[in-house]
Amino acid sequence: MLLQITILIVGLVLVVLGAQWLVNGASSVARRFGVSEFVIGLTIVGFGTSMPELVVSVTGAIEGLSDVSLGNVVGSNIFNTLLILGLTALLVPVGITSDNKKRDIPLALAASLLLVLYGMRHTLFGIGTHDGITRLGGILFLLLFAGYVVLCFKKNKPDEETEAEVKKTSLPLAMVLCLLGIGGLIGGGRMFVNGATEIARALGVSEKFIAITILAGGTSMPELVTCVVAAFKKKNQLALGNVLGSNVFNILLILGASATIHPITFGSIGIVDMGVLLLSVLLLWFFAKTGKGSQISRVEGVLLLALFVAYYIYLFMKL
Repeated sequence: MLLQITILIVGLVLVVLGAQWLVNGASSVARRFGVSEFVIGLTIVGFGTSMPELVVSVTGAIEGLSDVSLGNVVGSNIFNTLLILGLTALLVPVGITSDNKKRDIPLALAASLLLVLYGMRHTLFGIGTHDGITRLGGILFLLLFAGYVVLCFKKNKPDEETEAEVKKTSLPLAMVLCLLGIGGLIGGGRMFVNGATEIARALGVSEKFIAITILAGGTSMPELVTCVVAAFKKKNQLALGNVLGSNVFNILLILGASATIHPITFGSIGIVDMGVLLLSVLLLWFFAKTGKGSQISRVEGVLLLALFVAYYIYLFMKL
């Protein structure tokens, strides 16, 4: 047990350092190439911080563990939207632009709705013999993901930065920071997951519970630390882009790749889990349409955190 705790701590340190390097490096690259911080957060940082989920879900698919592949993604997206955005907004209100309202949040909502309606077509509509994602569905998800990335870069609007700010970090150093950051996030996240999983299994909890809580929380640690660091650095668009990007990446890329390798069945992942996933993004969309509208306020952050706590209480009660 002592070894697993040590692995947890080392993994967390790597995640923290990796997040700092990645935020600094990605922001410098964004300014130098005229790419907005939001798009960098949505794509490069989103992909980098989603790598732990990709590794865990694809490994689960190869081994035929659907609960691990799906539970990791569902749990990670809930963790990202409710805990990470909630905590980030509690620290520093997260700004929402008009593009976020018109395009980015609706796209994240559409991806979540697609997963629920297609994945649960047997429960909801009586289609097929069971809930899940077929290989054909996986390929469809991957094609939609490719279109999503193209759309992000096509709609990019460069941030207004001064020449002095652009020259703060040299391009080679910025690229090295990005690579070191992604490496630290992947390695640290993997160590965290391994240690946490061994501890959880020693305590005798279910595979679904491990995937949707321990694995999801562990693989979402990069997003958590990246968003908190971005918030303190006043880079709120990077934080919001990271969460939205990671959520879409998780559904379209990770589940798409996993289902293409091995069809995914929903198993013990039920209507409540998928309902909370969809509700989390609906709340984000609702916040963008109402209230101040230009930001996720501290009060709204508390509401997101409250729903996260309620869901986890439900999971523990079902043990």
